[in-house]
Amino acid sequence: MILYKVKNRIAHITLNRPEKRNALNDKMVHELSASLKKAENDKNVKIIILNAIGETFCAGADLAYLKKLSNFTFQENLKDSSQLKNMFRQIYTMPKVIIAQVEGHAIAGGAGLATVCDIVFSVPDAKFGFTEVKIGFVPAIVSIFALRKFGESKTKELLLSGNLINATTAKEIGLVNFISDKKTIRNDVLKFAEDLVQKNSENSLALTKKLINQIQNKSLDEALNFAAELNAKARESDDCKKGISAFLNKEKIMW
Repeated sequence: MILYKVKNRIAHITLNRPEKRNALNDKMVHELSASLKKAENDKNVKIIILNAIGETFCAGADLAYLKKLSNFTFQENLKDSSQLKNMFRQIYTMPKVIIAQVEGHAIAGGAGLATVCDIVFSVPDAKFGFTEVKIGFVPAIVSIFALRKFGESKTKELLLSGNLINATTAKEIGLVNFISDKKTIRNDVLKFAEDLVQKNSENSLALTKKLINQIQNKSLDEALNFAAELNAKARESDDCKKGISAFLNKEKIMW
């Protein structure tokens, strides 16, 4: 259900259930999590692109699987929900930058998948929506990340209404970073990823992502102290020493 390849230090992780609109079930979540872990542990991977085959990026939970869940006990549902929770956390906290390439609708869990990625490219006609309340469900896990990304007011609007929004609105609220034409999105994403690979320090990318993720839950003084410690840690790194030397000597640095 998941395709995986690496080229030029970029891991391409692809959702591959087009006949089911790339809907998620337990097997697919497990395979996706395993592929993400593989990319995280691969020293030849610096950036990850998450994309999908077919007209839909991800339609959320598989309907047949939802029917199966309705007969689960509380403990069985908690175990299953925890698997999704762990995957979302894995994406959000992974040291490597993850770029979502959204070439079709991202609904419910699919919108959640895009939300937890670091950078999101979308085609103009893609729709996004947290539609769980429309089927008596709760967008519980994604709410944690939505609040961080959209703020309370917009999160309530999106999650309580369950309405779909277009790519332009998604960009306005911060769910989408870039809108690219269907014909160019793959090249646009690849160019963005290649720039990160070639121009930015891997260690600096990881520390910056960690900084942004962790300071949000700290008080002002705690956040400042954490930032100062991370600053000092970065200065000790080989990447920083290499970067400063290249800058002072006016040399082109190769990351």
